[in-house]
Amino acid sequence: MFLHMILTVLVATVLVAGDDSPPAYPPGDVITIACGSMIAIACGHTGPQILDDRSWTGDRHSIYSEERQAGNTSITREAPLSSSSSASQVPYTRARLSRFEFTYRFSFNTTGQKFIRLYFYPASYPDFNRSQALFSVKAGGFTLLHNFNASAIADVYGEETLYREFCLNIDDQEQSLNITFTPTRAASPDAYAFINGIEIVDMPSNLYYTESQSPSGVSYVGTRGKKFLRIENNTALEMVYRLNIGGDPISDTGLFFRLYRNWDGVAEEENYLDALSLRLSGRLQSPSVSLHFSIIPEYTAPLEVYQTGRSGSRPEASARPYNLTWEFPVDSKFSYLVRMHFCEFQSDRGNRNGSGDFQIYIANQTAEERVNIFLWSGGYGIPVYRDYVVSMVGPESMHGKTNLSIALYDLHSYATLNGLEVFKLNDSNGNLGGLNPSPPPSEPVEPQSPSTARVLGIAAGLVSGILVTISVLGFFIFMQRRKAKSSSANNGTTKLTKIQGPPVPLYLCPYFSLADIKEATENFNVTFIIGVGGFGTVYRGCIGDGVATSDVAIKRLKPNSSQGGSPRVQDRNRAALPTPPPPSGVSDRILYG
Repeated sequence: MFLHMILTVLVATVLVAGDDSPPAYPPGDVITIACGSMIAIACGHTGPQILDDRSWTGDRHSIYSEERQAGNTSITREAPLSSSSSASQVPYTRARLSRFEFTYRFSFNTTGQKFIRLYFYPASYPDFNRSQALFSVKAGGFTLLHNFNASAIADVYGEETLYREFCLNIDDQEQSLNITFTPTRAASPDAYAFINGIEIVDMPSNLYYTESQSPSGVSYVGTRGKKFLRIENNTALEMVYRLNIGGDPISDTGLFFRLYRNWDGVAEEENYLDALSLRLSGRLQSPSVSLHFSIIPEYTAPLEVYQTGRSGSRPEASARPYNLTWEFPVDSKFSYLVRMHFCEFQSDRGNRNGSGDFQIYIANQTAEERVNIFLWSGGYGIPVYRDYVVSMVGPESMHGKTNLSIALYDLHSYATLNGLEVFKLNDSNGNLGGLNPSPPPSEPVEPQSPSTARVLGIAAGLVSGILVTISVLGFFIFMQRRKAKSSSANNGTTKLTKIQGPPVPLYLCPYFSLADIKEATENFNVTFIIGVGGFGTVYRGCIGDGVATSDVAIKRLKPNSSQGGSPRVQDRNRAALPTPPPPSGVSDRILYG
């Protein structure tokens, strides 16, 4: 059976309706091509292969094919058979591979913002071992993937196939796009690049980019005062997470409104909830709710996204206030666009009087002090969304990864999130590529020689004898102490235990308001971070009365931390001591002993 690597170019026009409703998005011309097969013999068919309402056709001898370029060095190979439903269908059943650089060139009838999707099946192909696939991908002046190791990523996350989605703008003067695959030969002479499918889809203008008429842009989290960032056309985005919160996964198979975007469901979402949120939160579903897209376009997200959600408290659980928190591993040293989808569809969970108010925290920083979905939308069943940009420049962990936290706090635990999208923004060098995950090292087990086994047997015997001796001595000491206690009790004596009191009276300890702490840390600016521990993040601050000031270390506790005070404090618990900030790693001992 022949496979196709795919390219789909979908050209569409955005029309503006005659009334004030959001613009419609009807599809226009569709051009398709698939890589690695003849058009006439796609998967046993005499015409294009149809899958998920898309027509995939081969790239061989087509106007887009790399084979038409001089000095072509790439070849096509059929993928090994797989029992996986995804790997056994287009575009994953055949690939184009090369140990040298190769490029696809595309021309467009219309320019503007487009989705670029790359599909990979990291299997071992004839003459190409899966572990040797290491390459970079560039397009439109941006590095989309850098030293990309598809097999390592697939193994770490337990996936058989991968796809990566990007957003790029095609300039009016260019009207074309080159996508170049370059093996990392410096790392290994056997390194190669491969691709199973390419898909390019026109997107509605300003779906994720800032409108030119917008006076401001996207709210920038973590800055002092209100600051905004514009997502301009010279920005490239990579989709990192797209979740239908509390609902089922959505396969975006229709061009109308959905734009072939895939949304992960509750099974994937629960991997990112912290332990307390997973235990206390609950799913909300209202598939019969009538939605009215009077504020945002209907193509913003599938209807199902706004008919499900996750609330801070299950209906049967007590309304215990806490932070409903998701933690997402992301590449550090990048900025991220966070889009949060909301729709109020339960009339008893909030109203104009503020009983449905809640706060939003992103990366442990306040994004919204007061949120009321009813006030944002103007009624029930009206979808809305809010965008935020946050810079993840804090301490790294997990081999170049850090956690992007998103939390909702509501005194009544009514806060609800319906959908979530997270996009990485390119850095100042036009790069989107992050580091590959490091799989846990597997140490080979060497067979033991007879002499080694004999030594281990003697050692085990000695250890067993020592343990028996210690046990006998321990039992003897226990019995002697028991007799002594009995004798002391008979003589009418009482042994008192000394209780260690606090070293400083509590009334001498300084107390600081939340406003003081925010001012000292510039609203918990990430540049003030001096340490991160299991209970929270430690910030450097400066507190004073204008005449005398003191450097302090301020710890911002995680919502599910058992350290600190009551979880009912509305902006997370904080502690500050007037002591010079310690170097990273010892702040816990200074703050809490």
